[in-house]
Amino acid sequence: MVMDEKLPKLATVATAVHWLRRRRVSAPRRGSHGRGAAARGALLAIAPAFALAASATATEGGSAGHSSASHQWVRPVGDDSPPLWGHAEGLSVGLAPLRGPRGLLRIYAPYVGQPAGRVINFIAVEPIPLGEAERGLSELEFSKLDQRPGKRFWSRNNLDDVSPQPPERPAAGWIDAVDGVECLRVLVLVERFDNGAHVYLRLTFRGDRPHEVGVATYAHADSRPLGNCIVTATMGNYARLRRLHLADRTVQAEELWPDYRGDGFTPHARFPLEALTRTDTGAAFVAATPSETDPASADYAAGTRGHWHYQGAAARQSWRCDAPRPGLEVLVNGRTTYWASQSPIPGGVAFENFEMAAPFRNGDEFWFGVEPLDIRAD
Repeated sequence: MVMDEKLPKLATVATAVHWLRRRRVSAPRRGSHGRGAAARGALLAIAPAFALAASATATEGGSAGHSSASHQWVRPVGDDSPPLWGHAEGLSVGLAPLRGPRGLLRIYAPYVGQPAGRVINFIAVEPIPLGEAERGLSELEFSKLDQRPGKRFWSRNNLDDVSPQPPERPAAGWIDAVDGVECLRVLVLVERFDNGAHVYLRLTFRGDRPHEVGVATYAHADSRPLGNCIVTATMGNYARLRRLHLADRTVQAEELWPDYRGDGFTPHARFPLEALTRTDTGAAFVAATPSETDPASADYAAGTRGHWHYQGAAARQSWRCDAPRPGLEVLVNGRTTYWASQSPIPGGVAFENFEMAAPFRNGDEFWFGVEPLDIRAD
């Protein structure tokens, strides 16, 4: 089977190919440019159960009457589809067993030059019960369902059945209209945490914002009361994010932890709502960027694992809350060595976790974005 050589480098193609490889199915070749019907047809050819959905009227959980003809979505369309949702030519989000640890959302941004199947960041879920300080850790806690590392995530179109589902049965999500804009939505359910938190997420992709995803946090009725439910971008070291852009200043990682030399995490640095940029609509916004003009050209120490070698162009990663409330803050921590290794990060300390947190309220939504960035040397 031969794929059209004009097939674009989309995360949709990448994850379909990796999915097929996991099943020892021969995957066709990818090309480096071109878009349109040929690319969509090729994708359908290599993954019959995986589609660029063009209509919501016949989709389980969909909202009839909202046509997808104006926007191409990535979404599963049956059993054994890759658990992947988002924009066909923009940002998309996947779940295990796509490549990476369990207990994390996978963020794909191929439009900044990331190779096929490469994750630019992960998002973990870290709830804190009311009155406590310790976080639940979706990536690091063991599952009580199968005794493996990482809490189980699974997808649903609604809450009629919240029982754990196998990864081979992802939900399609549903097409909706928000403020007159076509959106793709899907629920991500999370196994109960060791601290008693029982939460789920709603992911939203807007047709007019192809480089971001909204992550809304909810607690089930049987959850312990929550003080916070933090969704944190966990892998800033891959892009070597070092600049935090606030309302009236830019903070450098080396300014926050000038003397840190350990191989763990630095303490969190915290920035209150008052320090954040506010948009014309009142949203709170914060961005993190690398300090290097060409992060893909870095020199790595011998023995640094290949998955830490950044590929692609520089990109800005950001969080936004459209309805910020008192108590909202931004937190970052840093590392000088890559996670689970002694390999030094080129250039020194860089941000690892990057998050926007607020006192918990059901349905609070935080938008994570990845935008191409033209960095010029200082």
